Amino acid sequence: MGTEQDINHQMKVVTGDSGYVLEDVPHLADYIPDLPTYPNPLRSNPAYSVVKQYFVDMDDTVPQKVVVHKDGPRGVHFRRAGPRQKVGIIVSEEYYWDSLMSYYGFAKIVTSLRQVYFDSDEVHACIVTCGGLCPGLNTVIREIVCGLFHMYGVTQVIGIDGGYRGFYSKNTIPLTPKVVNDIHKRGGTILGTSRGGHDTMKIVDSIQDRGINQVYIIGGDGTQKGAAVIYEECRRRGLKVVIAGIPKTIDNDIPVIDRSFGFDTAVEEAQRAINAAHVEAESAENGLGVVKLMGRYSGFIAMYATLASRDVDCCLIPESPFYLGGEGGLFEYVEKRLKENGHMVIVIAEGAGQELLSQFLQSTNEQDASGNRVLQDVGLWISQSIKDYFKQRKIAMTLKYIDPTYMIRAIPSNAADNVYCTLLAQSCVHGAMAGFTGYTSGLVNGRQTYIPFNRINERQNKVVITDRMWARLLSSTNQPSFLGPKDIIEVRKEEQPPNRLLDGENGKDDKPGN
Repeated sequence: MGTEQDINHQMKVVTGDSGYVLEDVPHLADYIPDLPTYPNPLRSNPAYSVVKQYFVDMDDTVPQKVVVHKDGPRGVHFRRAGPRQKVGIIVSEEYYWDSLMSYYGFAKIVTSLRQVYFDSDEVHACIVTCGGLCPGLNTVIREIVCGLFHMYGVTQVIGIDGGYRGFYSKNTIPLTPKVVNDIHKRGGTILGTSRGGHDTMKIVDSIQDRGINQVYIIGGDGTQKGAAVIYEECRRRGLKVVIAGIPKTIDNDIPVIDRSFGFDTAVEEAQRAINAAHVEAESAENGLGVVKLMGRYSGFIAMYATLASRDVDCCLIPESPFYLGGEGGLFEYVEKRLKENGHMVIVIAEGAGQELLSQFLQSTNEQDASGNRVLQDVGLWISQSIKDYFKQRKIAMTLKYIDPTYMIRAIPSNAADNVYCTLLAQSCVHGAMAGFTGYTSGLVNGRQTYIPFNRINERQNKVVITDRMWARLLSSTNQPSFLGPKDIIEVRKEEQPPNRLLDGENGKDDKPGN
């Protein structure tokens, strides 16, 4: 069995029998020879030393695909996250580990047990948050700091103030367990955040000058792309610096992982806005409530909030095109629904209908600091368009428009997200102490894993409208799909990536029709 290295050093591929593929993350030992190792503090930690099978075996991997066909390949796997008991590798399957060991340059012996690649006193870690706000940011910061301190005895941790540009603006915040003790109860991020400001050379110069050797980067797809470039430059300079990412996107648009932290909280908080819209609509004659939720390119929040609410009559997302007038259009459906029920609720994602909107309003190519196109307010536009339609037809109606976007982003994370943030942060810390680098910590099929940066950055996670989950929504709201036969064919073509190996649930390399 052979081993293949990605050209940009961001991923190592190990193959095995029955179509087994391990997409592995880089390690400091890949480019720094003769790295010293140190006893793992966890073996004497009273909280962990008594836990049976607490340490993760080196050959533990997590499949990306849950469902496999009887005669199909086992598919892609990722390295399981967690504390490492061994630096070396015990040979168990010759064909598999021969290739892996030759790549790492390890001899076929069992090396020191329960070791890590950093001495606790030498660790100088930093944490940075970038991009928009999201519930759970402070929880992740807290758990990284507390995980480093309580599990590994690391005392030198700083926060970079204000996103990437804080690296070369010399802004830092000392972080200790006492400082971060109750920050999880607050929304936002105590470190501050910003979009843009990524200057690779200045950032790596700052990392090198400050003596930082572990960098924890919390942010969305743009931030993780920046992290990948920082990793490449650190590797080029031969620095013993771990670059580890924690994916943050309230829209849930990062691929591979099951979900991003803050998403559950966003869906839960969106229920309050939908409930308010439903109460307003139900209390008026021909009442219509319109709620705009987040979702620039992906409509996951709108879809899950709709499914959870049961009060929504129509959900509009970026992935599913729709039209307003004519037979089978949105106007006709709204009028029909009001005649049947006397009230109606529409949930629309912020990125839905942008092409349609640009036909009526002057489009703009303005971008924010992250390079995202500045969207026009589709909620206001569609609300006014519906009002104009009913006014033209001389039908009385009452419309209430609710935009809870920034209220949702700014709240603290709920209980489920707090637990998830803890798992993400601690897994990320374990990986860094074990010497892994150039990875993102994420949940894959319910297991914490280390995912190469290039897999996180290769595309955006989107709702697959030919998948079962979207079908469940359509059956729940009883809304039309607004798609004709030709549209469905085109959608299927767009959603079918080349060389597809995997299939599964919505948004995770789904195979249309499954």
